Amino acid sequence: MPDDGCRLLTKVRHSAFYSTPLGYLLGQLGTRRVVITGQVTEQCILYTALDAYVRHFEVVVAADAVAHIDERLGGAALQMIERNMGGTLLAAEQCLD
Repeated sequence: MPDDGCRLLTKVRHSAFYSTPLGYLLGQLGTRRVVITGQVTEQCILYTALDAYVRHFEVVVAADAVAHIDERLGGAALQMIERNMGGTLLAAEQCLD
């Protein structure tokens, strides 16, 4: 369970930015980098990364903290994030530095 001070947001579609105030809230907080974890790599992770990228956030994916449905498509999604969006793939423990 998240700590009491944690901000929570309900994600309604594949991207965490779609029909949510996430972009606005991150802007108000002065956020520059978004670290993405979760599932499904070839859908939700990819779409959230793209939406973060087009909003000019630095995109980081904790590659050992995402899950795919199809291994080949999940790998391709991570490559797209890295190559097309300039995203960084890191181990989750490196994301906390």
